[in-house]
Amino acid sequence: MSVLVYTENWDGKFKKLSFELISFANEIAKKLNTSVVALSIGKVEDDELKKLGNYGAAKILSVTNDKLAGLNNQAFTSVIAQAVAKENSTVILFAHNNTGKAIAPRLSVRLKAGLATGVTSVPSDTEPFTVTKKTFTAKAYANVVIKSPVRILTLLQNVFGIFESPVSATIEPFNPELKETEFKTEVKEINKVTGKLLLTDAEIVVSGGRGMKGPENWGPIEELATLLGGATACSRPVSDEGWRPHSEHTGQTGKIIAPDLYFAFGISGAIQHLGGISGSKCIVAVNKDPDAPIFEAADYGIVGDAMKVLPELISAIKEIKAG
Repeated sequence: MSVLVYTENWDGKFKKLSFELISFANEIAKKLNTSVVALSIGKVEDDELKKLGNYGAAKILSVTNDKLAGLNNQAFTSVIAQAVAKENSTVILFAHNNTGKAIAPRLSVRLKAGLATGVTSVPSDTEPFTVTKKTFTAKAYANVVIKSPVRILTLLQNVFGIFESPVSATIEPFNPELKETEFKTEVKEINKVTGKLLLTDAEIVVSGGRGMKGPENWGPIEELATLLGGATACSRPVSDEGWRPHSEHTGQTGKIIAPDLYFAFGISGAIQHLGGISGSKCIVAVNKDPDAPIFEAADYGIVGDAMKVLPELISAIKEIKAG
């Protein structure tokens, strides 16, 4: 028996997301009195793979087949299913990102396994296996009971944290059987964003809404994000208007994030937007309307024009950094 974690890599490197998943898996493994097995698909050097052992992965299965260079949902599902059988895994973990959302449901059907998506904490009980997730656009929490022998979970990013629990990890090459019928889809081209902090990885996010009045006023948003080492985001109306790229849209129908600090400038706080950022550990809102719904979710609020508050905030941060 084991807890299996699919650890996604980016150009042969792991990010915070993978270490958080291993940390989360390690806590589940303690409850089940078992061990953590990490599955890596792609060419990753041994030194990088061994980093997973710092967070509790006792074994790392490494798949380096060139045919798996690009994400193929059907083929990846087959590989992970074979790893589950090999390691007799009863819990399988994915990140609650595009990859996890694509593969976890397929794997659930193949293994006849119960699936809980967007989980926020370790199981409160293992008999029966009970996990917690947000529901009703993050207005409430639901306790989900999974009764199947094999359980699949996707973990919301930035909700658990990273905790070191060093073990001596064993790296084992894994060569699953691949069928030609699993490669019906051909990836012609892969375009990746480079040189920019991904929104879902950011610990600090600076976001703007229609209160910013136009795309020409986004300079201070970007400057503040750069000063704080964070990422920029926006509300749906802003991306719909073409002021900002859709990749920055946060909300129920966009990116669901949980940074340590979230700034909302000129965002009213529609329920769809709050559903995507409610996991933030601290929300700072700036809006001219004292009755804006965003203030109900905010930890700190400033009633004022975002166009006037932003320069003052940037100036104050620069003074602190200079001092």
